[in-house]
Amino acid sequence: MTRVHSHKLTFSAGELGPRLFGRGDLRAYENGAARLRNVIVHPTGGVSRRPGFYFIDEIAEGPGRLAAFEFNTEQSYLLVFVDLGLKIYRNVPASEGQAGGAVFDAQLSTPWTLAQLDELSWVQTADTLLVVHPDLPPRQITRVGASAWQSLPWSFAFSDEVENRLQQPYVSYAFGEPPVFTPSQQSGPITVTSSANYFLPEHVGLRFRLRDRELLCTGYVDAMTIAVEVIDELDADDLDGSTDFTEQAFSELRGWPASVALHQDRLVIGGARDLPNHIWMSQSGDLFNFDLGEGLDDEGIHFPVLSDQVNAIRAIFSGRHLQVLTSGAEWMVTGDPLTPKTVQLRRQTRVGSVTGRRIPPRDVDGATLFVGRGGNQLREFLFTDVEQAYQAGDLTLLAPQMVAEAEDMDYDPARRLVFLVNGDGSLASLTQYRAEEVSAWSLHATEGSFRRVVAVEGNVFVLVERESGFFLELLDPALQMDSALTGAAAEPATVWGGLDHLEGQQVQVLADGRYLGRTEVIGGAVTLGEPASTVAVGLGYTHEIEPLPPVVTGYGGIDSSAKLRLIDATFRLESSAALRVDTGQGFRDLPFRRLGDGLLDQPPEIFSGDKTLRALGWRSGAAPLWRVAGDAPLPLTLLSVTTETKVSR
Repeated sequence: MTRVHSHKLTFSAGELGPRLFGRGDLRAYENGAARLRNVIVHPTGGVSRRPGFYFIDEIAEGPGRLAAFEFNTEQSYLLVFVDLGLKIYRNVPASEGQAGGAVFDAQLSTPWTLAQLDELSWVQTADTLLVVHPDLPPRQITRVGASAWQSLPWSFAFSDEVENRLQQPYVSYAFGEPPVFTPSQQSGPITVTSSANYFLPEHVGLRFRLRDRELLCTGYVDAMTIAVEVIDELDADDLDGSTDFTEQAFSELRGWPASVALHQDRLVIGGARDLPNHIWMSQSGDLFNFDLGEGLDDEGIHFPVLSDQVNAIRAIFSGRHLQVLTSGAEWMVTGDPLTPKTVQLRRQTRVGSVTGRRIPPRDVDGATLFVGRGGNQLREFLFTDVEQAYQAGDLTLLAPQMVAEAEDMDYDPARRLVFLVNGDGSLASLTQYRAEEVSAWSLHATEGSFRRVVAVEGNVFVLVERESGFFLELLDPALQMDSALTGAAAEPATVWGGLDHLEGQQVQVLADGRYLGRTEVIGGAVTLGEPASTVAVGLGYTHEIEPLPPVVTGYGGIDSSAKLRLIDATFRLESSAALRVDTGQGFRDLPFRRLGDGLLDQPPEIFSGDKTLRALGWRSGAAPLWRVAGDAPLPLTLLSVTTETKVSR
């Protein structure tokens, strides 16, 4: 028999997939874990019980969409898209010693139904959020004053040279061999006749261009003839007819913009319902002017994304280059600066983005993170200087169980965490720190289902579906419970109310820093056994930390048949108040209270240092030597674990 000292110094590889449990030769195995639940992995390698969620508001309208809006460096907002409406909350960033929050600011009526929210896309410019949906006209949501907001349709720019000429995108919808379109006169109310069936009754009210001369359809005659008003006076040559006949790109008939971005001082529109693979760029510095003009450097740009596979645009993203994420591939648009003459489109990878919903890509340290087409992969779209091209690495390769039918995603730069909402209601977090090669997954659960997530200037908000409805909640480092509320009273009290959103549920209670266990919310209140001056009440959750099976090496390499007996385990903690460990004989709570007269009624001390636990019993090498789990709403940060074992071969 031999004695072996092992040191688990970091969890920087996060939770690994079960197919790696036999790969003790990998560095990720040494730095990873078998199970991380409801814990956050720090870039430095330790893990902490995740913060709880503070209750902000009930969203009676159901599962909406969350968006961040930053008005200036001192004012930011949380936007909650709901059924035919928009709720606006003023974000309260966390400050030293004070938790953040959100305060209801205003509510607007909007045209998007609950079923349409998944396909919303938006981008912010100054004090305006530009919002698009492929089935409805785009809108702009603007902050016009303190608690004053408005929602209006987009308005494309009018020409400075020709009255009533609208500088919107135009395309040809005459697929195949185009017909010849012939006007009856050069000006005034006229008719336009097509050499083939083309026109529809829905064309009334739409605009056309014949050789770049603008016409407004005022009446439908038949499939080959419409009545029009001439905006630009036609040339005599136009009366001979032309195949150069374009129609406004966006309308009720053809669909509306599907995605939107800002890049190099241009507004970029990616895709529409009937033209899912087209890109339009506005004139430089004139965001609502899409006139192509003569192809000068500052004029508009339009091109399709063409290849040997379907390329319906799912997102456009302004990064190092303009990135176009489609259903079948990823592209980059180059040109420095982008002009009609310099623009180039190059396909980079063939992964494809998730379909059926819009999950916005996010920038993390210069890389664009996006969800792959199947919804079960998180990809890192990163430009490499060596190849002068983008690669789309799979961030879920070592932990495929972490992402399943993804529904939403955002990045919190303050904590260096990517949060990803799964279809099963779990919330995955990825600690991403590329400079130190840290990429660590963990998974979070709650009593209910996570539905949406967004980071707003230091705060992380989630929309959660619970037993009694949909709740807007805030990740709060000061709490260790979910859907929680806190209270303070000048005089100690036993009855604490304001908990209507948790009516009839079993909740945890922390009173004056002491954990009192669970109780039921009755009549929107909890009743304590003794008075308290401060309380925190919320739903409990269990954290779990389980290492990978130990690796025993012999003369021939890894010895999988070896038997092990754990002698003791030393847990190095930081700012912790609870530790519950199983070393093979069931879970035991390590003491955090000091013995002495009257001290057992005090809160547990916050401890930093080592706690050692001795153990008994032999086990096979396939079983973990220890496990940490617990639901007490008290802080826990585990930095490292040192074990001493006996090995029998």
